[in-house]
Amino acid sequence: MTSHTPGDYLQQVFGLEDRTAVVIGGTGVLGGAIAAALAQAGAHTLIVGRNAELGAACVARITELGGSAEFVAADSTSRADLEAIVAHVTNQNRTVDVLVNGAGINSATPFLEISDDEWDNIFNVNLRGVRLACQVFGAHMLENKVNGSIINISSLSGMIPLSRVFTYSATKAAVINLTQNLAREWASQGIRVNSLAPGFFPAEQNRKVLTPDRVESIMRHTPMDRFGSPEELAGAVLLMASPVAGSFLTGANIAVDGGFTAMTI
Repeated sequence: MTSHTPGDYLQQVFGLEDRTAVVIGGTGVLGGAIAAALAQAGAHTLIVGRNAELGAACVARITELGGSAEFVAADSTSRADLEAIVAHVTNQNRTVDVLVNGAGINSATPFLEISDDEWDNIFNVNLRGVRLACQVFGAHMLENKVNGSIINISSLSGMIPLSRVFTYSATKAAVINLTQNLAREWASQGIRVNSLAPGFFPAEQNRKVLTPDRVESIMRHTPMDRFGSPEELAGAVLLMASPVAGSFLTGANIAVDGGFTAMTI
């Protein structure tokens, strides 16, 4: 019987060598941490976003950590931009094995003050963008018979009502439902579709709603009594991304939330 070191075993189960990952929204705080985790596990990682300066900084961080990454400027709500990413990967003689849909925007507008434009804009980025990416990259995976993984970033607010984020919550509930539907649709064709629901991780999109009174309320409802660190998403992401560790995992919505969703009274 051949023995293996713990490092060999972990690489065998969670390693992503020779695989390609696309992280849409990879220039954000959480998206950047997810991209770094995938790259350090061995995947060549494409960081997709609009800001080239932020993209270059993400690539530099990953390279410093010993990973392989590149930045691709694209609008997550543009089918043409997403199809161009597929063409770019194909021209490198690669296939997209892992897709992370992490682009998102938020607003704390009181319900009766939400304008049609604000509602439509948040739905456009948070839901239409996910739908487009799943269509474009899902078709690519099916055509190339890829044993693929799609990870959609959902939210606690898509699972339970959270005040002050009405439109955002509606989009994230829809993302969870879409994830489950696609998991059922593609399970027999080798594509796993899961969603990740981060708890409270301070990031640019939620800083405007993290007022002192809200922070106090969040801490009272979080058994671990602290915010999450972006790097703490890595374990769940690598589980969902790995064709070995996550081989029987599809249609799941995994909350990484310090116990928030376990708390009642």
